[in-house]
Amino acid sequence: MLNSFLLQEPIAVLGAGSWGTALAILLANNGQPVRLWGHDAQHMADMAELRNNPRYLPGIAFPASLQLVTRLDTALQDVRDVLIVVPSTVFATVLTKLKPLLTPQARIAWATKGLSTDHRLLHQVASDLLGPTHSLAILSGPSFAREVALGLPTAITAAATDPAFAQDLVTRFSNHYFRVYLSNDLTGIEICGVVKNILAIAAGISDGLHLGANALSALITRGLTEMQRLGLALGGQPATFIGLAGLGDLVLSCTDNQSRNRRFGQAIAQGKNREQALLSIGQAVEGCVNLPIIYELAQQRGVEMPIIEQVYRVVYQGCSPQDAIHSLLQRQPRQE
Repeated sequence: MLNSFLLQEPIAVLGAGSWGTALAILLANNGQPVRLWGHDAQHMADMAELRNNPRYLPGIAFPASLQLVTRLDTALQDVRDVLIVVPSTVFATVLTKLKPLLTPQARIAWATKGLSTDHRLLHQVASDLLGPTHSLAILSGPSFAREVALGLPTAITAAATDPAFAQDLVTRFSNHYFRVYLSNDLTGIEICGVVKNILAIAAGISDGLHLGANALSALITRGLTEMQRLGLALGGQPATFIGLAGLGDLVLSCTDNQSRNRRFGQAIAQGKNREQALLSIGQAVEGCVNLPIIYELAQQRGVEMPIIEQVYRVVYQGCSPQDAIHSLLQRQPRQE
């Protein structure tokens, strides 16, 4: 049974990009008062005037209960649950700004996929900055923003430090087209969300070079193995990697051009360098941002990730995609 009292509580969504906006629309469609905060005053003014997000989700109307705010203190007034949906590069900055505004009862969730530059997972960043007072949670899984905003069927995973918070997130987000499964593996889910973005770059390169369906299938399968290796080395649970946040999100990001990371890889295959490819996307490309961090982390941990290594060589060291593919195919045969 739904917790009707919970659904009357306002929730703050911080980040007015495509994914933050889509989740705000979902929550408001579920009958909840939602405060959507963004840092770009002009962008917020445009959304307030048009009652949609013309930059990222044009034409998808905002429900009446979705309120747009430009001040963090306004967004957080009388709010217990906060959902952060900002690029990983500013995740710690936003948390730092939030900290003095939070009540002891505040609970923090995020739908950001990434790592800090010092190799910490986002739940470690949040715990270090906020201390043990606040419950923490992550939402992740195969979910393109436009499809969620349009009300198309979607399933994701939620994991939290407090089981009650996880269950409340299920209540807040679930409806006839959006389903939330529960997990307690924050580490595994976060690693999946980071590595799948890098593998989507590899998929974009592969398809951009017209290497065929066989190559893409092999890349996804062997990429999943690399994701598991790193995730298990960091303490993730085996089942996570074949679930929605792992295999599910990996397949989605590698096979559909709604993925910015896949489109970035295609731009690289067309001969663009990293800066040109990023400019062609026009939004944050988390796989590119987190690629050197994952590469360094794998090196430090002694985790073998040959696909990640070759993507790093192409994106950051100027190796040609053709030479990277040759290196992968020339590796010594081994047991699967």
